[in-house]
Amino acid sequence: MTNVVTDARTLSDIVIQGLQEIKGRQIVRMNMNQADGAVCDYFVLCTGTSDKHVQALAESVEKFVKDQAAEKPHSREGFQKGEWVLLDYVNVVVHIFQAEARNFFRLEDLWGDATFDRFEDL
Repeated sequence: MTNVVTDARTLSDIVIQGLQEIKGRQIVRMNMNQADGAVCDYFVLCTGTSDKHVQALAESVEKFVKDQAAEKPHSREGFQKGEWVLLDYVNVVVHIFQAEARNFFRLEDLWGDATFDRFEDL
């Protein structure tokens, strides 16, 4: 596989396509470029309806990114439990939550100085 460098905005678009394909809910792209202390360019957040849905969303993102950008996540956390899966693509970090976990961690509130793009549920 050729190592293709994809800019962060394009990579976040591909991630969102993968989430929408499996009917991810409450998708938010957080532009972290102006956020104080940010470790990446974008967070992409999404809510799944169950552990299986969260896992399917993560698998869809990985497939879309692999097929369209020839990239794999640097790190993948939480897949087995399916409450909160984190996919770290270095410039783009994907957080896929069940609703209870998303409400508990409230990442949108923690990073209030980020700019937000919200996507309608399909």
